[in-house]
Amino acid sequence: MRNYRPLLLALAGATFGCAVQTPPTRVAEAPQSLDAQRKAQESVQRAQPAAPVLKRKVALGRVTNETNYGRTLLRDQSNDPLGKQVSDLFSKALTESGQFIVLERPDIGRLQQEADLVGGKLNLVGVDALIMGSLTEFGRKVVGETGFLSQTKRQVAFAKVDFRVVDASSALVLFSVSGAGESSTESGSIAGFGSQASYDGTLNDAAIRIAVNEAVDKLTRQLSSRPWQTGLLAMEQGQIFIGGGRTQGVRPGMTFVVETRGKKVKSPQTGFDVVLPGREVARVRVVSNFGDSETNEGSVVTLVSGSLQGFQPADLIVVMKEQ
Repeated sequence: MRNYRPLLLALAGATFGCAVQTPPTRVAEAPQSLDAQRKAQESVQRAQPAAPVLKRKVALGRVTNETNYGRTLLRDQSNDPLGKQVSDLFSKALTESGQFIVLERPDIGRLQQEADLVGGKLNLVGVDALIMGSLTEFGRKVVGETGFLSQTKRQVAFAKVDFRVVDASSALVLFSVSGAGESSTESGSIAGFGSQASYDGTLNDAAIRIAVNEAVDKLTRQLSSRPWQTGLLAMEQGQIFIGGGRTQGVRPGMTFVVETRGKKVKSPQTGFDVVLPGREVARVRVVSNFGDSETNEGSVVTLVSGSLQGFQPADLIVVMKEQ
């Protein structure tokens, strides 16, 4: 009978030498990586925009989990912990984008309670748009390959979110955006030796975060095409003050057009209000900025041409025209 001991020892040595280690969590993202999105948001916050950026006031409305995932008896009082997670991540991404003034709505009841405790009053501000949506797809799966003495296993989490932007004054849906994200981690072994990976709950969070960031990126691009405009704050003692300052990219030397507010009429075709084009009455140049945050900043301007005599600040708007 042949002696197979040398062959078995050689096979065992090769097996121990080929143990596979767990690679780090791999995140599959499209169209932009999460790291690239964060760097872009940070650069926007640090750098002053080349052109004025109209920061629109937005608030999150209903954001829910419309998937079957997480629907168990062990849920919090609101019965939608995953929907609250999506709402918090979306609010964070909107704020970090530097393109919006985000106002709190989901937890406004708690803010009111806090104001009541100190005898204060909430100074609520209206928003330009309300954002509502849901987590529409979410799931986990395990995929892998099995070969001679080898096995690999990959855990994959996928999420998709859908949001719609609604005009707060007319309830008209302006447009909708969606975002999708996927994250995964992989382990492998040869002849039973190697790494093993248990259930990784952080993959869920990573997939949702990627989906939310992609939706915010699309939403920002949709709104950036709308023209920048602001209003006159006051005309006092020969000085003219307009809304918008440093954080919105308004810099000394910029020129703007002052127009009359167009008359609002109701369209017999659609039933919606239509604002007629205004009339140009003057051009102004920015002299300086004031204020220390996006909520209280403004700019001092001087007349370049035209006249504002006979007009009240509420009758005029300041718009950015192509130079």
